[in-house]
Amino acid sequence: MEKTLRLDNGQIEVMDDVMADVLKEKSPAERISIGFNLWISARNMLISHLGKSHPEWDSERISQEVARRLSHGAV
Repeated sequence: MEKTLRLDNGQIEVMDDVMADVLKEKSPAERISIGFNLWISARNMLISHLGKSHPEWDSERISQEVARRLSHGAV
């Protein structure tokens, strides 16, 4: 039986069952490391994007905007 994945406003991401099983086999430290590396990757992509989109911004301004976006405006 094929499982239908639901994508709507109530569910942003859909975790594949196979991927969920892979992550369940990881230790807590491995899962934290994976999450941290994903965060670093997102940060680096955002730095690159902002640098290309706003060449007039210096590194301090880019860092401030990265912090603002990654903190959902809390910074």
